[in-house]
Amino acid sequence: MGQVNDLPEPLAALLSDEGRDLLAALRDHDPSQELALATRLRRDHPAALVSAALGQARLRQRAVAKFGAEDAYRMYFTANGVEQATRAPVAAYRAARFAALGVRSVADLCSGIGGDAIALARAGIRVLAVDRDPLTAATVRANAAALGLADLVEVRCADVAEVDTAGYDAVFVDPARRGGRGRVFDPEAYSPPLSWALDAARRRPHAALKIAPGIPHELVPADFSAEWISYEGDVKEAVLWFGAGAGGAVSATLLSGAGAEPCTLVGRGLPDPAVRPVGRFLYEPDGAVIRAHLVAEVAAELPGGGLVDETIAYVTADGLRELPYATAYEITDVLPFNLKKLKALLRERGVGVLTVKKRGSAVEPEELRRKVKPQGPNAATVFLTRVAGAPTVLIGRPAQL
Repeated sequence: MGQVNDLPEPLAALLSDEGRDLLAALRDHDPSQELALATRLRRDHPAALVSAALGQARLRQRAVAKFGAEDAYRMYFTANGVEQATRAPVAAYRAARFAALGVRSVADLCSGIGGDAIALARAGIRVLAVDRDPLTAATVRANAAALGLADLVEVRCADVAEVDTAGYDAVFVDPARRGGRGRVFDPEAYSPPLSWALDAARRRPHAALKIAPGIPHELVPADFSAEWISYEGDVKEAVLWFGAGAGGAVSATLLSGAGAEPCTLVGRGLPDPAVRPVGRFLYEPDGAVIRAHLVAEVAAELPGGGLVDETIAYVTADGLRELPYATAYEITDVLPFNLKKLKALLRERGVGVLTVKKRGSAVEPEELRRKVKPQGPNAATVFLTRVAGAPTVLIGRPAQL
């Protein structure tokens, strides 16, 4: 397929003056009142336009969480596009990495609605955004124009396998990881498959491939580095980088929405930490650190740091130290798992605000809350886990640094 010449409906209607005005009026609408609102709007606007505008207004409201209000209420979305788009701070971080490598042009293959293309363009990088779906490609073009980036973003509706990337410094590939039955876990079932993306990456000096964070480490090729990224404590993705450093490197990067600088923990190939008795403090590594298999690097930062169990990613130590890639808790009680004793202890201490965390336990947090029925003015954190192989309950609270 070639370039999109005619805007698909209903996007064309939404891009008209009438459509833009209607979307502006719907910015703060209440979705629960849509039936009455639609009836009123159809008195002055075509029914098809009202339906399209209401749908787009809902998508914009959902997109605020990923793009922020300023961008989301100017952009255009598809339902799949909102679901699969990269969160703006993550895309901006990746674009900054490309820019730091001296990349001036990127072929963005499988661009979706353009979240990464927008971030790259804002970093001053020329982008070719490619998607084979005509509506999606047209949406990327509309978004680039709406955000004043049309001069830096070329959009092509095509199969990525047919695109010549020879004129670009780098490629970025974000394969579709959802099929007709939901999320796809086999990288070779991605669209396009991971093997194709790896080959496309090796043809350019630099590349980044966005993949699911659950990818087995043994599937990362030796000539790529792997980075796991979390945003505000939630693991978002893994990225395979080519030409961006030593092959085989592993890292975890933590991003926050507070404008803080990225925090990156780089693997040093450390052996697994020893198991030791539970100390005064428990450290819960960020999910990206766990996915990157860098728990040993966390333990190495703590004098006497070790694991509570050889299979559990909780680090314990006797001392308190601020670590940007792990949350510290002060442990007050360690007891074998016994629901009756736990309930009695929480009642004795007047615990009504109960945070439940689990790792290596079959008990679900909601099930525990329902059975212990917490009541009282005090708060506590309960960890359902294993200690040296035995089901154990740890009770504590966030450490005061």
